[in-house]
Amino acid sequence: MCGIVGTLAASPVNQLIYDALLLLQHRGQDAAGIVTMQGQKCFMHKARGMVRDVFRTRNMRALPGNIGLGQVRYPTAGNAYSEEEAQPFYVNAPFGIVLVHNGNLTNAHALKEELFEVDRRHINTESDTEVLINVLAHELELAARDLPLTPKEIFSAVRAVQKRIKGSYAVVALIAGWGLLAFRDPFGIRPLCFGRSASGDFMVASESVALEGTGHQLERDVAPGEALFVDMDGKLHTEQCNDQPTLNPCMFEFVYLARPDSVMDGISVYQARLNMGETLAQRVISTMPPTDIDVVIPIPESSRPSAMQLAHRIGKPYREGFVKNRYVGRTFIMPGQGARKKSVRQKLNAIGLEFKNRNVLLVDDSIVRGTTSKEIVQMARDAGARKVYLASAAPPVRFPNVYGIDMPTQEELIAHGRSVEEIRQYIGADALIYQDVDAMKRVVAALKPGLAGFEASCFDGHYVTGDVSLADFAAIREQRVSQGDEEDGAARSRLALQSASEG
Repeated sequence: MCGIVGTLAASPVNQLIYDALLLLQHRGQDAAGIVTMQGQKCFMHKARGMVRDVFRTRNMRALPGNIGLGQVRYPTAGNAYSEEEAQPFYVNAPFGIVLVHNGNLTNAHALKEELFEVDRRHINTESDTEVLINVLAHELELAARDLPLTPKEIFSAVRAVQKRIKGSYAVVALIAGWGLLAFRDPFGIRPLCFGRSASGDFMVASESVALEGTGHQLERDVAPGEALFVDMDGKLHTEQCNDQPTLNPCMFEFVYLARPDSVMDGISVYQARLNMGETLAQRVISTMPPTDIDVVIPIPESSRPSAMQLAHRIGKPYREGFVKNRYVGRTFIMPGQGARKKSVRQKLNAIGLEFKNRNVLLVDDSIVRGTTSKEIVQMARDAGARKVYLASAAPPVRFPNVYGIDMPTQEELIAHGRSVEEIRQYIGADALIYQDVDAMKRVVAALKPGLAGFEASCFDGHYVTGDVSLADFAAIREQRVSQGDEEDGAARSRLALQSASEG
């Protein structure tokens, strides 16, 4: 899960891209990058950290030009601790291409070997984005050889790219001196939409909120398998580059990842979460008498719409019982169990007045590892709650995600191989109620007639691309172990530096 944006305007775009990335910051806090282009020259700045920390005045001044792109990243493939793997990525031939990518290529390893042995291209990092940009560069070179670069050749290259790469991808690329290219995987797993401002400036982004917040009007989503090309004159060209596209948006976007004020593939994220609250209320009613509940309290932030609707449905008061420190990153994204456990109480603080001597129903958007939920249940008890019930607006997360969400390996998932009762005992709640998978799909799909389905593999184990194997899970496990070793070393280094400075 990353946030990407690309724009072509009549005036400098550095501030515009910066503002859009701030609106997409929730999609990744690991690294940020911006590239702009003036004439045929590209200017880039990227680094690890939040947008506001990565870009200072001197960096912004060094990003001239009326066309550009940007990305906020959290790592799902490659090395999370490598500065080199922050996006955008650049290749100098053909033409000069800069690219940002949201998603995950499931055949990246095979492609890397193919690029080296057949295409004679060298990959210098473990990032699947570097693999993707080199595949695109190779296919553009083949399509445009001895020909002028027109939308026809560009779309031909994208068609060839889609035949080679597998997995999920929403892509924005700059072709130096030619224009802005964007395309989406044929299953529509990762989101991508576009629009224009009143003056005709073009923008494409992961979420509609990035358009609306920068003065652009949402036109529509990029269709699964579709490619867009905006030339330097601002003319938009579009073409479907896949023979069998189907729309299967990621369900976890609606559960947790996206901002509630975004609209994705015609579905209001906010309304989707309200609908999930409605069906979750039915599960609660069928599990326990609502008279046993005194108050419904959300675990900020994504669960609020579902919790409000649940409270309304069961006729119980909705209260804000936790105050969130907005300056602590997401614990689900945060690497390392030690850092995650430590951050929970830094991130949330209970308001004792709402808990004391009450039977409290806590509502969370999902339960992934269970460590955060266990800590929050204990916080509610420490604040004086008589009984603590926990409801999840999402079904049990039983399977890893390979399409660009940092879902852990199966062994780290609290719901993998455990019954609801076993999970309840681990978390320490007096009752645990999960959303129903089919009900969740039904109420969200009702907001988009004709939807093919959802990518909901972390809940149902069905991988829509049909190319995911046990070997992929083994690779994820191996990667996380190696990254954990690096993280532990980095943590020890930070601790040593801190001790030295204190001494």
